[in-house]
Amino acid sequence: QVQLVESGGGLVQAGGSLRLSCVASGASFAINAMGWHRQAPGKQRELVARITSDGSTIYADSVKGRFTISRDNAKNTVYLQMTSLKPEDTAVYYCNEVAYSSSRAYLGNYWGQGTQVTVSA
Repeated sequence: QVQLVESGGGLVQAGGSLRLSCVASGASFAINAMGWHRQAPGKQRELVARITSDGSTIYADSVKGRFTISRDNAKNTVYLQMTSLKPEDTAVYYCNEVAYSSSRAYLGNYWGQGTQVTVSA
Protein backbone atom coordinates (compact mmCIF):
# COMPACT_ATOMS: atom_id res chain seq x y z
CA GLN A 1 0.00 0.00 0.00
CA VAL A 2 1.46 3.32 -1.08
CA GLN A 3 1.35 6.06 1.54
CA LEU A 4 2.56 9.65 1.47
CA VAL A 5 2.81 11.71 4.65
CA GLU A 6 3.51 15.43 4.41
CA SER A 7 4.74 17.73 7.14
CA GLY A 8 6.22 21.18 7.55
CA GLY A 9 3.35 23.48 6.72
CA GLY A 10 2.37 26.42 8.87
CA LEU A 11 1.89 30.15 9.13
CA VAL A 12 4.69 32.43 7.99
CA GLN A 13 5.04 36.10 7.17
CA ALA A 14 5.65 37.27 3.64
CA GLY A 15 9.32 36.97 2.77
CA GLY A 16 9.77 34.02 5.09
CA SER A 17 10.69 30.42 4.42
CA LEU A 18 9.31 26.96 5.04
CA ARG A 19 10.46 23.46 4.19
CA LEU A 20 7.90 20.79 3.41
CA SER A 21 8.71 17.10 3.71
CA CYS A 22 6.95 14.06 2.30
CA VAL A 23 7.82 10.55 3.42
CA ALA A 24 6.77 7.82 1.02
CA SER A 25 6.26 4.12 1.62
CA GLY A 26 4.91 1.13 -0.23
CA ALA A 27 6.59 1.62 -3.61
CA SER A 28 10.09 1.79 -5.04
CA PHE A 29 10.70 5.41 -4.16
CA ALA A 30 14.06 5.73 -5.90
CA ILE A 31 12.63 4.99 -9.36
CA ASN A 32 9.50 7.13 -8.99
CA ALA A 33 8.84 10.69 -10.02
CA MET A 34 7.71 12.85 -7.11
CA GLY A 35 5.88 16.13 -7.15
CA TRP A 36 4.41 18.90 -5.09
CA HIS A 37 1.08 20.43 -6.04
CA ARG A 38 -1.01 23.05 -4.34
CA GLN A 39 -4.62 24.09 -4.19
CA ALA A 40 -5.81 27.48 -3.03
CA PRO A 41 -9.44 28.10 -2.02
CA GLY A 42 -11.67 28.33 -5.09
CA LYS A 43 -8.87 27.35 -7.45
CA GLN A 44 -7.80 24.20 -9.23
CA ARG A 45 -4.92 22.10 -7.98
CA GLU A 46 -1.73 23.08 -9.78
CA LEU A 47 1.74 21.63 -10.17
CA VAL A 48 4.36 23.45 -8.13
CA ALA A 49 7.45 21.31 -8.75
CA ARG A 50 8.40 17.86 -9.89
CA ILE A 51 11.54 15.74 -9.64
CA THR A 52 12.28 12.58 -11.58
CA SER A 53 14.25 9.56 -10.47
CA ASP A 54 17.44 10.98 -12.03
CA GLY A 55 17.00 14.32 -10.28
CA SER A 56 15.65 16.35 -13.17
CA THR A 57 13.32 19.09 -11.99
CA ILE A 58 10.59 21.33 -13.33
CA TYR A 59 8.90 24.26 -11.63
CA ALA A 60 5.83 26.37 -12.11
CA ASP A 61 6.77 29.80 -13.42
CA SER A 62 5.29 31.39 -10.31
CA VAL A 63 7.80 29.68 -8.00
CA LYS A 64 10.96 29.56 -10.13
CA GLY A 65 13.91 30.99 -8.26
CA ARG A 66 12.09 30.80 -4.91
CA PHE A 67 11.26 27.11 -4.41
CA THR A 68 13.56 24.09 -4.62
CA ILE A 69 12.47 20.47 -4.83
CA SER A 70 14.88 17.75 -3.76
CA ARG A 71 14.85 14.12 -2.77
CA ASP A 72 16.69 11.80 -0.41
CA ASN A 73 16.28 8.27 -1.69
CA ALA A 74 17.88 6.80 1.44
CA LYS A 75 15.07 8.34 3.49
CA ASN A 76 12.27 7.89 0.93
CA THR A 77 11.64 11.59 1.32
CA VAL A 78 11.00 14.48 -1.03
CA TYR A 79 11.38 18.08 0.11
CA LEU A 80 10.13 21.44 -1.01
CA GLN A 81 12.20 24.35 0.23
CA MET A 82 10.17 27.52 -0.09
CA THR A 83 11.78 30.95 0.26
CA SER A 84 10.64 34.52 -0.32
CA LEU A 85 7.09 33.38 0.33
CA LYS A 86 4.22 35.54 -0.86
CA PRO A 87 0.59 35.70 0.26
CA GLU A 88 -0.38 34.17 -3.08
CA ASP A 89 1.56 31.03 -2.11
CA THR A 90 -1.12 30.33 0.50
CA ALA A 91 -2.64 26.93 -0.27
CA VAL A 92 -2.84 23.31 0.77
CA TYR A 93 0.28 21.61 -0.55
CA TYR A 94 0.04 18.00 -1.66
CA CYS A 95 2.79 15.47 -2.26
CA ASN A 96 2.36 13.23 -5.29
CA GLU A 97 4.03 10.01 -6.37
CA VAL A 98 3.78 8.25 -9.70
CA ALA A 99 4.40 4.85 -8.18
CA TYR A 100 6.10 1.82 -9.65
CA SER A 101 7.10 -1.39 -7.91
CA SER A 102 10.60 -2.82 -7.88
CA SER A 103 9.59 -4.96 -10.88
CA ARG A 104 8.54 -1.74 -12.70
CA ALA A 105 4.85 -2.55 -12.49
CA TYR A 106 2.74 0.61 -12.46
CA LEU A 107 1.00 0.96 -9.11
CA GLY A 108 -0.85 4.23 -9.59
CA ASN A 109 -0.79 7.96 -8.97
CA TYR A 110 -0.90 8.69 -5.26
CA TRP A 111 -1.48 11.76 -3.11
CA GLY A 112 -0.75 12.73 0.45
CA GLN A 113 -3.32 14.25 2.77
CA GLY A 114 -2.00 17.77 2.27
CA THR A 115 -0.38 20.34 4.52
CA GLN A 116 -1.59 23.92 4.90
CA VAL A 117 0.76 26.78 4.09
CA THR A 118 -0.46 30.25 5.01
CA VAL A 119 1.55 33.35 4.17
CA SER A 120 0.47 36.57 5.85
CA ALA A 121 1.07 39.96 4.31
